[in-house]
Amino acid sequence: MAHISSLAMVFLLCVASSYAVNTVDVNTICKGVKNPSFCVTLLDSKPGENRDLVSLGLYTIDVTLANTTNTITLINMLISKSGGDAQAKHHYDRCLLHFNGIAAMLKQTPDFMKRGEYDTALQDAVGVRSHVRVCVSEDSDPHHPFYDSSELPIYANSVDQVAEVFAAILNHLNTPI
Repeated sequence: MAHISSLAMVFLLCVASSYAVNTVDVNTICKGVKNPSFCVTLLDSKPGENRDLVSLGLYTIDVTLANTTNTITLINMLISKSGGDAQAKHHYDRCLLHFNGIAAMLKQTPDFMKRGEYDTALQDAVGVRSHVRVCVSEDSDPHHPFYDSSELPIYANSVDQVAEVFAAILNHLNTPI
């Protein structure tokens, strides 16, 4: 009987330690990002009690996708308002392609997280950030730079910041403890 109790205790300790490996203090996650206070506020805003790395990662995917959807809505509005400004229309059309790519990517990322494919999820986070940079880069067409005075750079920055937090979470998931 004592042997069974010992096995049960070992099993419980193994289960508890496997959950502990994925639990990290929010401040630790946020140390390496450009805007740690944004990161802490974002992660602290996650509803519910579950604060393990995977649930925080899934939460940041949801926030990134919501911000991406809002950005796509803004871009569509900017395209419709660009009128005869071919340069603006070209810029916004290009950004729309990038943000639609982000949305498509983010829709599959939760599956990678749930399967423990954190390297693939990290590639998606890096891809999101790359798409954002290309959209807002004034140097994307060096012969005809477009200086965007709309709210698009602000919206895009919001997507980038959350994706950076997601990448920080994934770096913790990929780091052996």
